[in-house]
Amino acid sequence: MKHIYALQSPAGGFLDEDLNHFNKSFDEWCIQFDDLEDARLIMQTLDKTRKVDVVEITPLSFPKYFFHQLQGNIHATREFEGKIICIVEPVMGANFRIAVCDLETKSVRLNQTRYKSALSVEGAFRHYAD
Repeated sequence: MKHIYALQSPAGGFLDEDLNHFNKSFDEWCIQFDDLEDARLIMQTLDKTRKVDVVEITPLSFPKYFFHQLQGNIHATREFEGKIICIVEPVMGANFRIAVCDLETKSVRLNQTRYKSALSVEGAFRHYAD
């Protein structure tokens, strides 16, 4: 899998492809680059009063950016057979779950099993096979 680079405001929004507006969430309308140099070149052409940073989106951070339906705190991610497997805490203090994010279909599936402790979910996460 490849890394993607995007231009982000310090306030958190991502620069839209019109290079004029910021989207709150990263989506298909945000400008994306395949390499860091291209992102930096475009960043240098922008109005100097506009603060913009180059952010690297790696395969393991994809759930945060590409799977908006995945709610809660993501504690760990790993790639397994074209999917991103995550440890998720749906809400603060809730039981941990394992989420499977399919990169091809863009779907998210939460496993039914709920884990009460970080140790129990980490063991299942480490040996996860769909």
